[in-house]
Amino acid sequence: MPAQNAFKAALAASQPQIGLWLSMASPYLAEVSATAGFDWLLIDGEHAPNELRGTLNALQAIAPYRSQPVVRCVAGEVPLIKQLLDIGAKNLLVPMVDTAEQAAALVRATRYPPQGIRGVGSAVGRASQWSARADYLDVADDEICLLVQAETAKALANLEAICAVDGVDGVFIGPADLAASMGHRGKPGHPEVQAAIEGAMRTIVASGKAAGTLTSDPKLARRYLDLGCTFIVATGVDVLLYAGAARRLAADFIGTGAAPAAGPSAAY
Repeated sequence: MPAQNAFKAALAASQPQIGLWLSMASPYLAEVSATAGFDWLLIDGEHAPNELRGTLNALQAIAPYRSQPVVRCVAGEVPLIKQLLDIGAKNLLVPMVDTAEQAAALVRATRYPPQGIRGVGSAVGRASQWSARADYLDVADDEICLLVQAETAKALANLEAICAVDGVDGVFIGPADLAASMGHRGKPGHPEVQAAIEGAMRTIVASGKAAGTLTSDPKLARRYLDLGCTFIVATGVDVLLYAGAARRLAADFIGTGAAPAAGPSAAY
């Protein structure tokens, strides 16, 4: 059985992938979101309460649909990465990667020996369909799609080196943390931040790697796509979509006057 990862193949072919952020930590809502037809759905384990079992439940809920799940882990820790891969996560987004050395360590964490240090235990895991995929160990390394987040001034200074790491499939620019790192906390739309993001995207695309970011601004999303960005959340975050809709409904009927939900770029 050949390696199977539609999301990784789409990025390699430079096919734009539009996604939605899943922060509600609910497999039920993850499945609802999967019926919408997004190319990918981000199961967020960094800024949302998606722990290991909840992430597994979300992966199972999304599995019957065309949307491809991407899991953002809370940190690039080797034991956690092993667990996420064993429960069937094929696409990983790892936050706060500042150096090429960090990126290379993450590559090793996602590969079996001798190329890496991933522990071999897939026989009892969902990744191998509990050993039904008899050749899983032969194809697993090629099946994984590793995306790293560059979201500090230090990361941008090291961006060319990070992009040059073999095994890194894409680099995701985190606008909120980047803005804070540049002295513009809470203002990802600041001209200096946007100029840095655009420059970073050009660097990533020129390296041959996939570029990604998060924005709820349709105009910005189109701009990033024009720059060659291929994996992008241009629509929103599930919990903020719900919050905004609930607050509007309350305001319409009972006049609560509640403030609108913050945009995802500001929050994440």
